[in-house]
Amino acid sequence: MAAGAMVTGAVLASAVLHASWNAMAHRVPEPLAAMSLIGIGISALSVPLLLTVPAPAPASWPYLGSSLTLHVAYVILLARSYRLGDFGQVYPIARGVSPLVVTLIAAAFLGERLSPAALAAVLVVCAGLAVLVGRDVFGRSRDTRAVVAAGATGLSISAYTVVDGAGVRAAGGELGYAVWLLAGVGLGMALTAWPVTRRGLGPLLAGRWWLAPVGGVLCWSSYALVLWAQARGALGPVAALRETSVVVAAVIGTVVFGERFGRRRILATVLVASGIVLINA
Repeated sequence: MAAGAMVTGAVLASAVLHASWNAMAHRVPEPLAAMSLIGIGISALSVPLLLTVPAPAPASWPYLGSSLTLHVAYVILLARSYRLGDFGQVYPIARGVSPLVVTLIAAAFLGERLSPAALAAVLVVCAGLAVLVGRDVFGRSRDTRAVVAAGATGLSISAYTVVDGAGVRAAGGELGYAVWLLAGVGLGMALTAWPVTRRGLGPLLAGRWWLAPVGGVLCWSSYALVLWAQARGALGPVAALRETSVVVAAVIGTVVFGERFGRRRILATVLVASGIVLINA
């Protein structure tokens, strides 16, 4: 299989995994509590691996520290978004902000220059995401606070995507970088539940212990695949491919949450699929 196709396959798999664990977290009444359980699962996977994988090169440590801070901010913003808005509203906005912003930042600070075809592919994917996002941003019935929180979440995604893209390339090996990063991210996610402990986590998490192993595996695998891809491909197209998770989320919203798929989501799916074909042209 060609390297480009392998990167595409890895990122699309990551998109499916990402949409899946987000849907699980959204179903918990207190999203921060759900994030804490998933964080425990991520840490349980990562910490034993710290003893077996090579440490990332010192050149990548500043990126690791910055990324950890950005990931914790992302988790807090995402939980707030889920408290304020519907899954079908919040998720597309949060993920839809990223591809074009990442492309611009990578060009400005990392010197990445996309070919006309690759840039067109990113723009087509962004157009598909905009079709999903547009009505949720401008619709009168939507909660403005949810839109703002989701938009801020998207900016945090853009920031850690670029930081990790640079960090994994400086690490001398994506596995070491992934394990060290995810061990810290898992701990950070687990600690985000601290603000809600006074209300008691027991009732919030009753019967949901499975979020730790299942959500942890999905989240860990999702981001490890992205880091592997970022070490091998330009950040803009990788970000665009990963945000195809909004189409997966639309399907989940229809099947699990009873949301209508409709013509808007069909059009978005066609545009995103066209962008994927262009990226691999």
